[in-house]
Amino acid sequence: MENASNLKMPVKRVYHKNPQSKPEKAVRPSQPARVIVGSFALVILVGTLLLMLPVSSKDGTFTPLINAMFTATTSTCVTGLVVYDTFSHWSYFGQGVILALIQIGGIGLVTLASFFTLLLRQKIGLSNMVLTQESVNTNSLRNLHSLVKLVIVSTLVVEASGALLLATRLIPRYGVEGIWVSVFTAVSAYCNAGIDIFGREHPFCSLTVFQDDVVVNVTVMLLIVIGGLGFIVFQDILGYRKSRHLMLHTRTVLLVTGVLIVGGAILFFLMEYNNTLKDLPLWQKIMASFFQSITPRTAGFNSVDVAGMHDATKLFMCALMFIGAAPGSTGGGIKVTTFMVLVMTVVGTLRNKTQTTIMRRRVDHMTVYRSLAVAALSICVCIITSAVILWEMDVATIDGIFEAFSAFGTVGISTGITPTLGIASKIALILTMFIGRVGSISFILAISLRLAYHPRKLVLPEGQIIVG
Repeated sequence: MENASNLKMPVKRVYHKNPQSKPEKAVRPSQPARVIVGSFALVILVGTLLLMLPVSSKDGTFTPLINAMFTATTSTCVTGLVVYDTFSHWSYFGQGVILALIQIGGIGLVTLASFFTLLLRQKIGLSNMVLTQESVNTNSLRNLHSLVKLVIVSTLVVEASGALLLATRLIPRYGVEGIWVSVFTAVSAYCNAGIDIFGREHPFCSLTVFQDDVVVNVTVMLLIVIGGLGFIVFQDILGYRKSRHLMLHTRTVLLVTGVLIVGGAILFFLMEYNNTLKDLPLWQKIMASFFQSITPRTAGFNSVDVAGMHDATKLFMCALMFIGAAPGSTGGGIKVTTFMVLVMTVVGTLRNKTQTTIMRRRVDHMTVYRSLAVAALSICVCIITSAVILWEMDVATIDGIFEAFSAFGTVGISTGITPTLGIASKIALILTMFIGRVGSISFILAISLRLAYHPRKLVLPEGQIIVG
């Protein structure tokens, strides 16, 4: 037997990664954000091409590129700002394209693709799971399959239920055509799009013709609220019977949503009591106040004349539009959780605390930084868009600001200036709607990656700066 020392064994080289060096694939997690943003852009492009076709318009003519792109963007980004009355300009084919864009934009193309992959009993690869994770805005891959199924199934069930309720009022009013109107309205409300086809009553009327209809108003309000809570909240609530515990995220979303709805309704009631609400009986005043408190948080329907509201009310509604709905929902805005973190950070600072706490839970400082960054970037987008509109158009300052906040919050409520806007204003709003829809994914992810993948932690000398 040969001496073991004389054997020439193959040498397995082991390379130890230098902990000080940045891994080669450290920047690859940014890929999901790029894919998701690209998927929205692709859907908008396809929608633009389809809406430009003569078959999409009622008069059988080509729709101008900028207006087709604006409509495709507002539909995909579930915003609701429109340059044409949806019923008056678009054919049934065009309305069908718009409805498909709303549904895809509300759920997300990546989420839909993942669902059909599961439906065909195929496995979702790790890279696709990461994409889906970012699409539904969750921070965990655990139970992702069940969450994707919940997103699709709950969407179909809620939309179908809403359509059935609306059909009880709209079929007697419009006949068989009421079925299509009910389906369109239910999907638009649940996806927080706010696009309607009630122009058969009169153009751009939205739900003002249903001020006294309890079924229509309550159904639309419920669809908006459910769509704006977020699928993560749904999953947590459904699992409460087993866990007997709700996540801090869920409790925060429910608390802030409830406070904004009730508080917003009270303020709107007081501010518009002798204005847009003056001709309504008391019970309709209350119902309209709740409706206008719910819809600015990314829905886009209106049951009163928005253009006739006081400037102070419009400014208040800008705040609601800016806050928006919950993360992982069909709504936009900076999100109610971001708003809560900002508020509690201010409260903590005033109390001379070094940490942000919510419901006796400490919030990670990175979350605070991201919230501040999102709010700052969002304000910048709204200011720039407002400036473009006011520079190009001769409109009231508050109306220009209102339009910009409505676009960023993917709300869609307008004072009526959208159809009159020029090319520069439309382009600015298109970009703003797009940023408002994907910003919560792309901006936050980009910031978190930059901070999470620093090659080394440098200890820098401390500098003093005076603030306040």
